[in-house]
Amino acid sequence: MPELPEVEVVRRGLVNWVRGRTIISVDVLDPRSVRRHLLGPEDFAGNLEGATVIDVVRRGKFLWMPLAEAQAASAGTAPGSASGQNMRPVVAVMAHLGMSGQLLVEDAAEPDEKHLKVRLRLSPSSGMPEELRFVDQRIFGGLFVTSLVPTDDGGPGGLAEEPLAMIAEEASHIARDPLDPHFSFDAFYRRLRLRKTGLKRALLDQGLVSGIGNIYADEALWKARLHYARPTDTLRKAEALRIIEAVREVMLDALAAGGTSFDSLYVNVNGASGYFDRSLNAYGREGQECKRCADVGLASLMKREQFMNRSSYTCPVCQPRPRNGRW
Repeated sequence: MPELPEVEVVRRGLVNWVRGRTIISVDVLDPRSVRRHLLGPEDFAGNLEGATVIDVVRRGKFLWMPLAEAQAASAGTAPGSASGQNMRPVVAVMAHLGMSGQLLVEDAAEPDEKHLKVRLRLSPSSGMPEELRFVDQRIFGGLFVTSLVPTDDGGPGGLAEEPLAMIAEEASHIARDPLDPHFSFDAFYRRLRLRKTGLKRALLDQGLVSGIGNIYADEALWKARLHYARPTDTLRKAEALRIIEAVREVMLDALAAGGTSFDSLYVNVNGASGYFDRSLNAYGREGQECKRCADVGLASLMKREQFMNRSSYTCPVCQPRPRNGRW
């Protein structure tokens, strides 16, 4: 499943190509891809047609596009921009990418992709493709219309061009992610200390901190020199800050590289795969030298262990397992 940097790459692409444009028509080619919209494909299309995408918002791995009715949109700004003051959305179309979902912008003349599921035709805009396509081979993802609700803390719902204190209802239960300007380290640390669990398990808890998946958890733990089984109630504040800073650094590096893609099915809105996997220091490196230890002349091979039906990769030398470690 795409992790936070991949989803942020998609968000930025959609901002450039879709924000401020009106959805002219909707073709649902496979009803399974709108199954989360419980009122069915016709209602899904009816909610979108004539509405304007006023922004693209991300919290953690959740991605949604707030919609304004055509009448409200006419009072707004030009295509390619939007004003939260002029267009107060109450609904959004949420994209769940699942294992293989792709949002692609294409010219109408381009042939349909083999696994095209939903097509949105957009209002004309100079030099911009006319269609937004949802492609999904494995059909674990999908699109659906959701309500926007006020945020619990009164802050923005997520990362956006013009943030509003509204959040997609399905994302309202998750915490802010480390790249969110409104992320509170102090609040995170207080809640982390109360968890009394292993550090990696806590990092994967979307109710504590969102957007951290298995790959980036391993990379951040390696960078912070902390073992995944370290009990959270033993973490000093400086150590907790070190892991959050490591998460941010790893994600920003991945974002600059276009995301991490181990699957040819994952591409961004322009059809380009991520390539940060070439720079991984921990994940997938079982039996290979620890790069950090090798730099100082130590011989240490990366180790893989089973963790929550997945794998964790650590260096036994610079990430020693704690005696009282918890899974």
